[in-house]
Amino acid sequence: MTSTVQTANPTEAVTKRPGRWLALSVLVLAVLLVAVDATVLGLATPYISEDLKPSGTQLLWIGDVYSFVIAGLLVSMGGLGDRIGRKRILLVGATAFGAISVFNAYATTPEMMIVARALLGVAGATLMPATLALIRNLFHDPRERSLAIGIWGATASAGTAVGPIVGGFLLEHFWWGSVFLINLPVMVVLVLVGIKLLPESRNPSPGPWDLISVVLSLVGMIAVVYAVKEAATHGFTPVTLAAGLLGAAALYGFVRRQLTLPAPLLDMRLFRRRGFSGAVLADLLTILGLSGLVFFLSQFLQLVQGRGPLEAGLAELPAAIGAVVAGLIAGGVARRFSVRAVVSGGLAAIGLALAVLTVIDRSTGYPLLGTALLVVGVGAGFSFTVTSDVILSSVPKEEAGAASAVSETAYELGAALGIAVLGSIVTGVYRDFTGPAGTPSEAHESLGGAVEAAAGMPARTSEAMLDAARTSFVDGLAIAAGAGAAVLLAAAVAAWFLLRGQRLENTAS
Repeated sequence: MTSTVQTANPTEAVTKRPGRWLALSVLVLAVLLVAVDATVLGLATPYISEDLKPSGTQLLWIGDVYSFVIAGLLVSMGGLGDRIGRKRILLVGATAFGAISVFNAYATTPEMMIVARALLGVAGATLMPATLALIRNLFHDPRERSLAIGIWGATASAGTAVGPIVGGFLLEHFWWGSVFLINLPVMVVLVLVGIKLLPESRNPSPGPWDLISVVLSLVGMIAVVYAVKEAATHGFTPVTLAAGLLGAAALYGFVRRQLTLPAPLLDMRLFRRRGFSGAVLADLLTILGLSGLVFFLSQFLQLVQGRGPLEAGLAELPAAIGAVVAGLIAGGVARRFSVRAVVSGGLAAIGLALAVLTVIDRSTGYPLLGTALLVVGVGAGFSFTVTSDVILSSVPKEEAGAASAVSETAYELGAALGIAVLGSIVTGVYRDFTGPAGTPSEAHESLGGAVEAAAGMPARTSEAMLDAARTSFVDGLAIAAGAGAAVLLAAAVAAWFLLRGQRLENTAS
């Protein structure tokens, strides 16, 4: 007996849409682009720091506002896709994503860059839930759908690690804006091919798109994540507390409103199911560990160990390989053993890899780093793919957009929190380093700022300052890895109990 909601149409078990695998390739292209764009900024950060000269706080906002906005809008855009058509919203969002990428590439101030990243997040929010919802409607056979979700999940996880490789190649040959301009040709292909191959699907009885719910969701998500980030960096200030209370109130209002609307953007009753809630939590924490690790290892490899951008990107390739392999076999492994064994094992693997990185120092060799990245990729591939399948199979296909948005909200919120929380720990420790006399204040804002400041200082003073700054950065990275390990290992235990009895579908009924 399965623990997921089965579709009511018995013919779905044998209905196989022609061209569904070609259509999947278009959806994979979209999710790869969004996932790459979330991480490609890691390698470009030193160059952006040198060119735009952002403060430490502005640098964190540049890094995570994209994910914040996506997380705040995913539920709304998933509901909108259910109403106006998932193909339509995917193609419109893809076009906007390409256009706004140009704005990102030519930003000239930190403030402009933050705004550009936020707008890119708005466009990105239309893509992710539409891709997963279209898979739900393309693949009616549960085993085929698991494989399709495995390919989709492997792409999403691998994109987190592929981003630094793509970015590294571009930064070796072009200026930092090229990491955004690469989106244009990909989006052109996506739109042109998608028009021909993707089927349109929507909820036949969707109800109105509630604007108040949209605003509550966006305000609540952004305010809460902002409060978490600021509290981790600067402690509980009045502004931080006010933002946290505002966000909590907005999310409470969102939940209350969804429970009273006849056609809500998101059916909150889904969270009463232990398995559904456990899958969402596992999604969030899986990506938190993966994205946080990749983002800061990019800086470690470049600014501490002196690797070039392409070399640093290639050094993170094991995470992509592990995620792809695990994602492709995750559905079969979960059916052979159990959902909770695969998800808990994946979370534990990420936690153990992060725990190993608590011993990292400036001279740590690549075998340790590469092995940790491979284990993190495998853990993320198993956990994220299986939980996405559980979430998507829990609703009728008419509501696939909203359910997909829940999975994607967890993904993007995890990415944002990985950078914000773990990054705030790194930044908090780093700022306290003791440099030699004459160390400028901007050197305490970020390691990139210290490297830039050192260029205009006497050789002996700059060497001493960089030595202290790099040591402090590595200390912060080790502490952040320890915090991440504790969270992931606790999540593995929680998932073991929350996902008890959960099964993937074997047949449509």
